[in-house]
Amino acid sequence: MFSSFRGLPSTVWTLFAGTVVNRLGHLVTPFLVFLMADRGITGSDISFVLGALGAGNLLGPALGGLLADRIGRRPTMLIGLLGSAVAQGALFLAPGLWTMAAAALLLSAAGATVPPAAYALMADTVDTGWRQPAYALFGWGVNIGTAVAGVLGGFLAAHGYWLLFAVDAATALVYAVVVATRLREPVRTAPRKGADLGYGVVLRDRLLLALLPLLGIQLFVYSLTEVALPLAVRDSGLSPAVYGSLAAVNAVLVVALQPFVTARLSGLPQLPVQAAGSALIAVGVALTGLADSVTGYVVSVAVWSLGEAAVAGIAAAVVADLAPADARGRYQGAFSWTWGFARFSALTVGVALYTGLGAGVLWWGALVVGLLAAVAVLGLRTRIAARTEQDHGLAA
Repeated sequence: MFSSFRGLPSTVWTLFAGTVVNRLGHLVTPFLVFLMADRGITGSDISFVLGALGAGNLLGPALGGLLADRIGRRPTMLIGLLGSAVAQGALFLAPGLWTMAAAALLLSAAGATVPPAAYALMADTVDTGWRQPAYALFGWGVNIGTAVAGVLGGFLAAHGYWLLFAVDAATALVYAVVVATRLREPVRTAPRKGADLGYGVVLRDRLLLALLPLLGIQLFVYSLTEVALPLAVRDSGLSPAVYGSLAAVNAVLVVALQPFVTARLSGLPQLPVQAAGSALIAVGVALTGLADSVTGYVVSVAVWSLGEAAVAGIAAAVVADLAPADARGRYQGAFSWTWGFARFSALTVGVALYTGLGAGVLWWGALVVGLLAAVAVLGLRTRIAARTEQDHGLAA
């Protein structure tokens, strides 16, 4: 089951371990609404703070990708992790709405600078054939940490919100120590003469610009599982505990299945697997529109969880393969920004469609656009294969 991970270098395993620890500390965000209510912040003021949190997820990836190529992978990760720890304290101690919003912006932006640098570091460390398992292992670490954090967060919140902030800050600092002591900065390819040191190199890559929006649509559909699924559960007359149980079902399934699925699928062409897995996610999300009982929701969660396990690591690996060696951070920054924008769109557009036009429009619309995006990604297969083969020939 773990055969696809056995040949990965120690750097990838160190990132995996650090990611598990760091994700154990992602406790504050799910309980932030409850904290604000305790402090008398309600209504549109809550939306203001949550909007700042979402905006940070758009700023952080762009900054992280740029810094990863400018100052290095390790320094960028350290900036993000130390910034996250500081922001946790600032958010807890914030005396008012504006200071809380500023701290929330800093918290999400700092945290979002880390993945582009970590992804670029993995692309530096492993060859093309090992990138998808490496990114899948990274994603598995995220899911393991998130699953444990879901249980830990409820326990700690019952004993005081300050514990959530303390654990979040502590895990960020532990990961920072791991980065500082266990990781080495790789020797990076020097920028080519006259090369663009900003995001112009990304914006001029027509193939990447064709791929990223399609991946963004797929990520938008997936993000509905975090945003619109709770609304559907509520409208079915079920309790919030049911949604918590569904989140636990997803976490258990992905943690249990992902190593097995990655081992079985890693030898297959990446884009067909990506297309099939994302189509499965779209079908599973659409099944939410048919569910009106706990059993129906569990079936839908099981379907899109299987798709989630199937696509693990593929998109990041394809982006890494397309990136010039001196621009890997910015390419991963663009991919992480796409993920942040997709999640932000789910929070805004997805909720607006659900509440304004009805649940059916959202669920069946998600199915249509998800399937179309899967077909379109598959249509890029020939161009991506030609590009990566040409790049490998030049590298050789």
